[in-house]
Amino acid sequence: MGHSHDVPARRNFLKLSARLAALGITSLGVKPAAGFFASEVQAQRGVSDYKALVCVYMFGGNDSNNLIVPADNYAAYSAARGGTGGVALAANTLLPIPGPGGAAYGLHPSLAEMVPIYNAGYLAFVLNMGALIRPLTKAQYRAGGQAPPNLFSHSDQTTQAQTGSPTQHTGWGGRLLDLFGATDSLSAVSVSSPAIFLDGTDVRSNVIPPGANLGLNGMSFWPPAAADARRQAVNAMVLMDGGNPIREAANRMFADGLQLADTLQASGGLPPTTWPFPTTSIGNQLREVARLIRVRSQMGPGRQVFFCSIGGFDTHSSQMGTHANLLRDLSQSLSAFAYATLDLGLAGNITTFTQSEFSRTTQTNGTGTDHAWGGHHMVIGGAVQGGLYGSTPDFILGGDMDTSNRGAWIPTIGSVQFGATLGRWFGATPTELVWAFPDLVNFPAADLGFMRA
Repeated sequence: MGHSHDVPARRNFLKLSARLAALGITSLGVKPAAGFFASEVQAQRGVSDYKALVCVYMFGGNDSNNLIVPADNYAAYSAARGGTGGVALAANTLLPIPGPGGAAYGLHPSLAEMVPIYNAGYLAFVLNMGALIRPLTKAQYRAGGQAPPNLFSHSDQTTQAQTGSPTQHTGWGGRLLDLFGATDSLSAVSVSSPAIFLDGTDVRSNVIPPGANLGLNGMSFWPPAAADARRQAVNAMVLMDGGNPIREAANRMFADGLQLADTLQASGGLPPTTWPFPTTSIGNQLREVARLIRVRSQMGPGRQVFFCSIGGFDTHSSQMGTHANLLRDLSQSLSAFAYATLDLGLAGNITTFTQSEFSRTTQTNGTGTDHAWGGHHMVIGGAVQGGLYGSTPDFILGGDMDTSNRGAWIPTIGSVQFGATLGRWFGATPTELVWAFPDLVNFPAADLGFMRA
């Protein structure tokens, strides 16, 4: 991932331009639509560089107990998981990585592509993180001490993961964009399904399926002057003030869609990244994110937030094979995206991270696992300070960290701390982070340290 941790966006762009020139490409070849730069890319508050956050959401609740395993405590882990006849990974299949102080850990055998990125220092694991309003002990949890509502519910915990708090009705990615006035049509983009994560107070997201250009039908015919006249008529129609607020809101959305289509069509001359992606759903999504980053980043300073997703993690049965396949797809796709950001000269400007509604019970139900709470997540990028942050659970079923007798671990890191650490790198001030993450004031540390300055 390289060894320069704070490379300004312009220097990255110049490096990319030099590489293209060496290939005989002297221009990025993009001719913007008329009025594009004036109307689409707006000034963003105090931004002199380009940065993007890319969320990869694992729908269903990823069993992160098998994402990363403390090899030094393997016996307790294996016993709690029912051994290799249950849902424990065999010790000799784990991919070894070093931890703090010489501690030994092992990654799931399907995460082979993550090992070199971790060893290079650009992959962080944030351990036992989850939805919290404030730090919570087991005694406080049992006494009803302000645990998030409706724990272990897919829908509720998905909403809380994406809003950052049970009291918020906007997404924390959208709120970060609100801070910078980032409201152009490429600021908040889902390449999957609509996601509350991207919607702020002012920011509204767009959904762009992989490979889409969102062109308006009936606008391409001969002669070009007639086609242009038709488009101008459509533009005038959607800008008409008819006095009806519902119609005006619909017209604004239509106008935004037209402008987004212009943006994507204007990007047709951008050279594709040379890095190959898996042809799976998440591989195609991340390839599309790389394309959209090329579109926006070459326009100058700004901020973008993306939402991708991979489903199938609700593994109540047949977990071992299903989970191995899902993690293999995830690992290969995340690796391809990481190297694509290098290919674009933007590795230090883009940070990718995983989220899921919850982890899964350490104890098996037979061939699968059930809904739990705290889990482990990955953060990848050239600005990431790689390593392990937090600690794995003690694997004592019914112990001080377990809300049940099955290994549903109480998080020791709140998801608001995770989001605030990314938000600080994104450029938010401490005061702004408290606005974006109101529950942050309840935690002793607002910055977990996994992002470089």
